[in-house]
Amino acid sequence: MSMPKVHVKSGDRVEVIAGKDKGKRGEILRVLPRENRVIVDGINMIKRHQKPTRQTMQGGIVEQPAPMNASNVQLVCRNCGNPTRTGMRILADGRKKRYCKKCEEIVDR
Repeated sequence: MSMPKVHVKSGDRVEVIAGKDKGKRGEILRVLPRENRVIVDGINMIKRHQKPTRQTMQGGIVEQPAPMNASNVQLVCRNCGNPTRTGMRILADGRKKRYCKKCEEIVDR
């Protein structure tokens, strides 16, 4: 069975389009394609109670970002700066790259 495709990659700048953090922007830290989820820096923060261990002598309440559904984020285009839908385009040299559907520019580095 093949892995499902996610429209964003690690390191992409995205905007949240649904949920409690709607309108906020952040960078993707991690993509979980099997669950169709992404972890965005500073978005969907949860509080976790942590016991003191040998590595972390200090216990307490730790805030960390939780995974959210990939359909709730939209890629922010580097060129036009707007949240946009993306498409795939095959370049002249045969490489596949994502492009912004608003300004028609290549999004991938």
